[in-house]
Amino acid sequence: MRGKLLFLGGLAAGFVLGARAGREKYEELKATALKIKESPTVQEAAGVVQEQATRLYSEGKTKVTDKLANSRFAESDLGQRLMGSSETTTTTPAIERDMLATTGSSSKTTPSGGTSF
Repeated sequence: MRGKLLFLGGLAAGFVLGARAGREKYEELKATALKIKESPTVQEAAGVVQEQATRLYSEGKTKVTDKLANSRFAESDLGQRLMGSSETTTTTPAIERDMLATTGSSSKTTPSGGTSF
């Protein structure tokens, strides 16, 4: 379905750009495209796609944040700055948050408990 819509959009754009029929045909095509864009079915589909995209983005962000919080990257200065937001802190496990809070920024520990240089 998506491929068909992209094909038709490309076909319409090609017609508009390449047509020698004049302003009348252009205005007719423009009106038809506007009518399709404003149709309830298309608006509903756009809403569903937007919702799915938002959900996928949120899930992906959570997964990446969790993986980074449990890696050595979280111990670096850049990791500390990136992980410092309140949204990210809530996804960090409590034990790891306590460990990061007690070690401070001057000494960093590795996941095994040793000091990294």
